[in-house]
Amino acid sequence: MSTQDRKLPEPPGQEGVTSTRGSNAAAPDGVEEPIQDEVKRQTTAAHRRMPEWFEVLWSNRKARVGLFMLAFFILVAIFANQIAPYNPSDISFRPSELPSWQHWLGTTQAGQDVLSQLIHGTRTSLIVGALGGGLSTLIALVIGMVAGYMGGIVDEILSFFINLGLVVPVLPLMVTIAAYSPVKGPTIIILVIGFTSWAWGARFKRSQVLTLRVRDYITSAQFAGDGPLRIIFREIMPNMLSLVVLSYIGAAMGAIGAEAGLEFLGIGDPSTISWGMMLYWADNGGALFTGQWAWLIAPGLALAAITSCLMLINFGVDALSNPLLREE
Repeated sequence: MSTQDRKLPEPPGQEGVTSTRGSNAAAPDGVEEPIQDEVKRQTTAAHRRMPEWFEVLWSNRKARVGLFMLAFFILVAIFANQIAPYNPSDISFRPSELPSWQHWLGTTQAGQDVLSQLIHGTRTSLIVGALGGGLSTLIALVIGMVAGYMGGIVDEILSFFINLGLVVPVLPLMVTIAAYSPVKGPTIIILVIGFTSWAWGARFKRSQVLTLRVRDYITSAQFAGDGPLRIIFREIMPNMLSLVVLSYIGAAMGAIGAEAGLEFLGIGDPSTISWGMMLYWADNGGALFTGQWAWLIAPGLALAAITSCLMLINFGVDALSNPLLREE
Protein backbone atom coordinates (compact mmCIF):
# COMPACT_ATOMS: atom_id res chain seq x y z
CA MET A 1 0.00 0.00 0.00
CA SER A 2 1.41 3.36 -0.96
CA THR A 3 1.92 6.23 1.40
CA GLN A 4 -0.75 8.27 -0.36
CA ASP A 5 -3.39 5.61 0.31
CA ARG A 6 -2.65 5.63 3.96
CA LYS A 7 -4.86 7.72 6.26
CA LEU A 8 -2.98 9.25 9.10
CA PRO A 9 -4.75 8.84 12.44
CA GLU A 10 -6.09 11.95 14.05
CA PRO A 11 -4.66 13.05 17.36
CA PRO A 12 -6.56 11.85 20.35
CA GLY A 13 -9.53 14.05 21.18
CA GLN A 14 -9.31 15.99 17.91
CA GLU A 15 -12.47 14.47 16.47
CA GLY A 16 -14.48 15.34 19.55
CA VAL A 17 -13.18 18.89 19.45
CA THR A 18 -14.18 19.28 15.82
CA SER A 19 -17.69 18.00 16.40
CA THR A 20 -18.04 20.25 19.40
CA ARG A 21 -17.05 23.30 17.38
CA GLY A 22 -19.53 22.33 14.70
CA SER A 23 -22.30 22.08 17.20
CA ASN A 24 -21.36 25.44 18.73
CA ALA A 25 -21.32 27.04 15.30
CA ALA A 26 -24.77 25.71 14.56
CA ALA A 27 -26.12 26.75 17.96
CA PRO A 28 -26.87 30.41 17.09
CA ASP A 29 -28.96 29.34 14.11
CA GLY A 30 -30.81 26.83 16.20
CA VAL A 31 -31.52 29.39 18.91
CA GLU A 32 -32.36 32.19 16.50
CA GLU A 33 -35.03 30.28 14.58
CA PRO A 34 -37.26 29.60 17.62
CA ILE A 35 -36.90 33.24 18.69
CA GLN A 36 -37.95 34.47 15.26
CA ASP A 37 -40.85 32.04 15.20
CA GLU A 38 -41.94 33.22 18.65
CA VAL A 39 -41.79 36.88 17.60
CA LYS A 40 -43.80 36.14 14.47
CA ARG A 41 -46.32 34.18 16.48
CA GLN A 42 -46.77 36.98 19.02
CA THR A 43 -47.06 39.59 16.25
CA THR A 44 -49.66 37.51 14.44
CA ALA A 45 -51.58 36.96 17.67
CA ALA A 46 -51.53 40.71 18.37
CA HIS A 47 -52.90 41.44 14.91
CA ARG A 48 -55.59 38.84 15.40
CA ARG A 49 -56.63 40.40 18.70
CA MET A 50 -57.12 43.79 17.00
CA PRO A 51 -60.34 43.94 14.93
CA GLU A 52 -59.90 44.54 11.24
CA TRP A 53 -62.17 47.59 11.25
CA PHE A 54 -60.02 49.21 13.93
CA GLU A 55 -56.85 48.51 11.96
CA VAL A 56 -58.33 50.24 8.92
CA LEU A 57 -59.53 53.15 11.04
CA TRP A 58 -56.22 53.47 12.88
CA SER A 59 -54.15 53.28 9.68
CA ASN A 60 -55.82 56.46 8.39
CA ARG A 61 -53.82 59.47 9.61
CA LYS A 62 -56.78 61.86 9.64
CA ALA A 63 -58.95 59.41 11.52
CA ARG A 64 -56.15 58.81 14.03
CA VAL A 65 -55.95 62.53 14.78
CA GLY A 66 -59.74 62.64 15.12
CA LEU A 67 -59.71 59.70 17.56
CA PHE A 68 -57.12 61.44 19.75
CA MET A 69 -59.20 64.62 19.75
CA LEU A 70 -62.39 62.73 20.56
CA ALA A 71 -60.64 60.88 23.39
CA PHE A 72 -59.51 64.24 24.77
CA PHE A 73 -63.06 65.62 24.76
CA ILE A 74 -64.40 62.45 26.39
CA LEU A 75 -61.81 62.62 29.17
CA VAL A 76 -62.61 66.30 29.75
CA ALA A 77 -66.32 65.48 29.96
CA ILE A 78 -65.78 62.58 32.37
CA PHE A 79 -63.40 64.43 34.70
CA ALA A 80 -64.96 67.88 34.36
CA ASN A 81 -65.46 68.20 38.12
CA GLN A 82 -61.79 67.50 38.75
CA ILE A 83 -60.41 69.61 35.89
CA ALA A 84 -62.53 72.75 36.26
CA PRO A 85 -60.93 75.24 38.65
CA TYR A 86 -64.28 76.49 40.01
CA ASN A 87 -67.92 75.55 40.17
CA PRO A 88 -69.46 76.71 36.85
CA SER A 89 -72.51 78.09 38.69
CA ASP A 90 -70.51 80.00 41.30
CA ILE A 91 -71.39 83.72 41.07
CA SER A 92 -69.13 84.96 43.85
CA PHE A 93 -66.51 86.46 41.50
CA ARG A 94 -66.41 89.96 40.08
CA PRO A 95 -68.58 90.21 36.96
CA SER A 96 -67.24 90.85 33.47
CA GLU A 97 -63.57 90.40 34.33
CA LEU A 98 -61.03 90.14 31.54
CA PRO A 99 -58.74 87.07 31.29
CA SER A 100 -56.23 86.89 34.14
CA TRP A 101 -54.14 84.35 36.04
CA GLN A 102 -57.06 83.69 38.37
CA HIS A 103 -59.63 83.42 35.58
CA TRP A 104 -57.91 82.35 32.35
CA LEU A 105 -60.91 83.20 30.15
CA GLY A 106 -62.41 85.88 32.38
CA THR A 107 -65.82 85.88 34.04
CA THR A 108 -69.38 86.32 32.83
CA GLN A 109 -71.66 89.24 33.56
CA ALA A 110 -73.04 87.22 36.48
CA GLY A 111 -69.57 86.57 37.91
CA GLN A 112 -69.12 82.95 36.75
CA ASP A 113 -65.77 81.54 35.60
CA VAL A 114 -65.81 81.13 31.82
CA LEU A 115 -63.20 78.34 31.73
CA SER A 116 -65.15 76.22 34.21
CA GLN A 117 -68.30 76.66 32.12
CA LEU A 118 -66.39 75.73 28.97
CA ILE A 119 -65.12 72.50 30.58
CA HIS A 120 -68.53 71.47 31.92
CA GLY A 121 -70.18 72.38 28.60
CA THR A 122 -68.19 69.58 26.94
CA ARG A 123 -70.32 67.03 28.78
CA THR A 124 -73.59 68.51 27.52
CA SER A 125 -72.45 68.68 23.90
CA LEU A 126 -71.20 65.08 23.89
CA ILE A 127 -74.38 63.75 25.49
CA VAL A 128 -76.62 65.64 23.06
CA GLY A 129 -74.49 64.56 20.09
CA ALA A 130 -74.41 60.89 21.13
CA LEU A 131 -78.09 60.55 22.10
CA GLY A 132 -79.60 62.95 19.57
CA GLY A 133 -77.56 61.47 16.72
CA GLY A 134 -78.29 57.95 17.95
CA LEU A 135 -82.05 58.53 18.08
CA SER A 136 -82.07 60.09 14.61
CA THR A 137 -79.97 57.24 13.19
CA LEU A 138 -82.16 54.58 14.80
CA ILE A 139 -85.36 56.03 13.35
CA ALA A 140 -83.77 56.43 9.93
CA LEU A 141 -82.37 52.89 10.07
CA VAL A 142 -85.67 51.22 10.88
CA ILE A 143 -87.81 53.22 8.46
CA GLY A 144 -85.30 53.21 5.59
CA MET A 145 -84.43 49.52 5.77
CA VAL A 146 -88.01 48.33 6.18
CA ALA A 147 -89.16 50.50 3.27
CA GLY A 148 -86.34 49.35 1.02
CA TYR A 149 -86.77 45.64 1.72
CA MET A 150 -90.54 45.25 1.97
CA GLY A 151 -91.49 47.28 -1.12
CA GLY A 152 -95.09 47.52 -2.28
CA ILE A 153 -97.62 49.36 -0.17
CA VAL A 154 -95.29 49.41 2.85
CA ASP A 155 -92.62 51.18 0.82
CA GLU A 156 -95.15 53.68 -0.55
CA ILE A 157 -96.46 54.60 2.90
CA LEU A 158 -93.01 54.93 4.49
CA SER A 159 -91.66 56.79 1.46
CA PHE A 160 -94.50 59.28 1.82
CA PHE A 161 -93.39 60.08 5.38
CA ILE A 162 -89.75 60.23 4.26
CA ASN A 163 -90.59 62.71 1.52
CA LEU A 164 -92.73 64.69 3.96
CA GLY A 165 -89.79 64.92 6.34
CA LEU A 166 -87.54 66.08 3.51
CA VAL A 167 -89.75 68.94 2.36
CA VAL A 168 -90.62 70.29 5.82
CA PRO A 169 -88.05 72.90 6.95
CA VAL A 170 -86.19 71.29 9.83
CA LEU A 171 -84.88 74.36 11.64
CA PRO A 172 -88.23 76.21 11.94
CA LEU A 173 -89.83 72.95 13.03
CA MET A 174 -87.17 72.48 15.71
CA VAL A 175 -87.57 76.05 16.93
CA THR A 176 -91.35 75.79 17.07
CA ILE A 177 -91.44 72.48 18.95
CA ALA A 178 -88.70 73.46 21.40
CA ALA A 179 -90.14 76.93 22.02
CA TYR A 180 -93.67 75.72 22.84
CA SER A 181 -92.59 72.67 24.80
CA PRO A 182 -93.53 72.92 28.51
CA VAL A 183 -90.25 71.20 29.43
CA LYS A 184 -86.89 72.88 28.81
CA GLY A 185 -83.42 71.45 28.84
CA PRO A 186 -81.17 68.98 26.97
CA THR A 187 -83.72 66.15 27.10
CA ILE A 188 -86.34 67.94 25.01
CA ILE A 189 -83.64 69.15 22.62
CA ILE A 190 -82.44 65.56 22.11
CA LEU A 191 -86.00 64.42 21.36
CA VAL A 192 -86.64 67.34 19.01
CA ILE A 193 -83.41 66.69 17.10
CA GLY A 194 -84.04 62.95 16.89
CA PHE A 195 -87.62 63.20 15.63
CA THR A 196 -87.03 66.00 13.11
CA SER A 197 -83.74 65.07 11.41
CA TRP A 198 -84.08 61.42 10.37
CA ALA A 199 -85.50 61.83 6.84
CA TRP A 200 -82.23 62.20 4.91
CA GLY A 201 -80.72 59.19 6.65
CA ALA A 202 -83.82 57.10 5.94
CA ARG A 203 -83.73 57.96 2.24
CA PHE A 204 -80.03 57.06 2.08
CA LYS A 205 -80.51 53.69 3.82
CA ARG A 206 -83.54 52.83 1.70
CA SER A 207 -81.51 53.28 -1.48
CA GLN A 208 -78.77 51.02 -0.11
CA VAL A 209 -81.21 48.27 0.85
CA LEU A 210 -82.75 48.36 -2.63
CA THR A 211 -79.37 47.32 -4.05
CA LEU A 212 -78.70 44.64 -1.42
CA ARG A 213 -82.05 42.85 -1.35
CA VAL A 214 -81.47 41.26 -4.78
CA ARG A 215 -78.19 39.59 -3.75
CA ASP A 216 -77.89 35.81 -3.76
CA TYR A 217 -77.44 35.44 0.00
CA ILE A 218 -80.72 37.29 0.57
CA THR A 219 -82.50 34.92 -1.80
CA SER A 220 -80.95 31.97 0.05
CA ALA A 221 -82.17 33.33 3.37
CA GLN A 222 -85.67 33.73 1.96
CA PHE A 223 -85.71 30.13 0.71
CA ALA A 224 -84.44 29.03 4.14
CA GLY A 225 -87.60 30.45 5.68
CA ASP A 226 -86.13 33.49 7.46
CA GLY A 227 -88.59 36.25 8.26
CA PRO A 228 -88.31 39.82 6.93
CA LEU A 229 -87.06 41.32 10.19
CA ARG A 230 -84.39 38.66 10.58
CA ILE A 231 -83.21 39.19 7.01
CA ILE A 232 -83.17 42.97 7.43
CA PHE A 233 -81.26 43.11 10.71
CA ARG A 234 -79.20 39.89 10.52
CA GLU A 235 -78.33 39.66 6.83
CA ILE A 236 -78.56 43.14 5.30
CA MET A 237 -77.54 45.48 8.12
CA PRO A 238 -74.12 43.86 8.84
CA ASN A 239 -73.16 44.43 5.19
CA MET A 240 -73.86 48.15 5.43
CA LEU A 241 -72.55 48.68 8.96
CA SER A 242 -69.86 51.13 7.88
CA LEU A 243 -72.52 53.23 6.16
CA VAL A 244 -74.63 53.17 9.32
CA VAL A 245 -71.65 54.38 11.37
CA LEU A 246 -70.99 57.06 8.78
CA SER A 247 -74.59 58.21 9.04
CA TYR A 248 -74.40 58.21 12.83
CA ILE A 249 -71.32 60.42 12.88
CA GLY A 250 -73.02 62.89 10.55
CA ALA A 251 -76.15 62.87 12.70
CA ALA A 252 -74.07 63.44 15.86
CA MET A 253 -72.38 66.45 14.26
CA GLY A 254 -75.75 67.83 13.25
CA ALA A 255 -77.15 67.26 16.74
CA ILE A 256 -74.27 69.13 18.40
CA GLY A 257 -74.68 72.06 16.02
CA ALA A 258 -78.47 72.06 16.36
CA GLU A 259 -78.26 72.05 20.16
CA ALA A 260 -75.88 75.00 20.12
CA GLY A 261 -78.08 76.87 17.63
CA LEU A 262 -81.29 76.31 19.57
CA GLU A 263 -79.76 77.42 22.84
CA PHE A 264 -78.12 80.42 21.18
CA LEU A 265 -81.62 81.47 20.13
CA GLY A 266 -82.66 81.30 23.78
CA ILE A 267 -84.90 78.24 23.48
CA GLY A 268 -83.02 76.03 25.93
CA ASP A 269 -82.97 76.05 29.71
CA PRO A 270 -81.08 79.18 30.90
CA SER A 271 -79.59 77.25 33.83
CA THR A 272 -77.98 74.67 31.54
CA ILE A 273 -74.20 74.78 31.27
CA SER A 274 -73.44 74.25 27.59
CA TRP A 275 -71.49 75.87 24.79
CA GLY A 276 -74.65 77.09 23.08
CA MET A 277 -75.92 78.69 26.27
CA MET A 278 -72.51 80.31 26.78
CA LEU A 279 -72.85 81.92 23.34
CA TYR A 280 -76.36 83.07 24.25
CA TRP A 281 -75.25 84.77 27.48
CA ALA A 282 -72.14 86.21 25.84
CA ASP A 283 -74.33 87.82 23.20
CA ASN A 284 -76.80 89.12 25.79
CA GLY A 285 -73.99 90.36 28.00
CA GLY A 286 -72.43 92.40 25.23
CA ALA A 287 -69.13 90.52 25.19
CA LEU A 288 -68.13 92.28 21.96
CA PHE A 289 -68.59 95.73 23.48
CA THR A 290 -66.91 94.99 26.81
CA GLY A 291 -63.83 93.41 25.21
CA GLN A 292 -64.50 89.91 26.55
CA TRP A 293 -63.49 88.13 23.37
CA ALA A 294 -62.55 84.92 25.20
CA TRP A 295 -66.11 84.53 26.52
CA LEU A 296 -67.46 84.60 22.97
CA ILE A 297 -64.67 82.88 21.03
CA ALA A 298 -63.93 79.95 23.40
CA PRO A 299 -67.25 78.08 23.00
CA GLY A 300 -67.25 78.75 19.25
CA LEU A 301 -63.77 77.26 18.92
CA ALA A 302 -64.80 74.28 21.05
CA LEU A 303 -67.78 73.60 18.78
CA ALA A 304 -65.54 73.86 15.71
CA ALA A 305 -62.99 71.50 17.27
CA ILE A 306 -65.46 68.76 18.21
CA THR A 307 -67.19 68.81 14.83
CA SER A 308 -63.78 68.77 13.12
CA CYS A 309 -62.68 65.71 15.07
CA LEU A 310 -65.85 63.86 14.04
CA MET A 311 -65.24 64.90 10.44
CA LEU A 312 -61.69 63.52 10.61
CA ILE A 313 -63.00 60.20 11.94
CA ASN A 314 -65.35 60.19 8.97
CA PHE A 315 -62.36 59.79 6.65
CA GLY A 316 -61.45 56.52 8.34
CA VAL A 317 -65.04 55.28 8.25
CA ASP A 318 -65.13 56.07 4.51
CA ALA A 319 -62.11 53.79 4.10
CA LEU A 320 -64.04 50.93 5.71
CA SER A 321 -66.67 50.99 2.97
CA ASN A 322 -64.30 51.92 0.12
CA PRO A 323 -60.98 49.98 0.01
CA LEU A 324 -59.62 52.44 -2.58
CA LEU A 325 -59.44 55.13 0.13
CA ARG A 326 -57.33 53.04 2.51
CA GLU A 327 -53.83 54.23 3.32
CA GLU A 328 -50.84 51.91 3.31
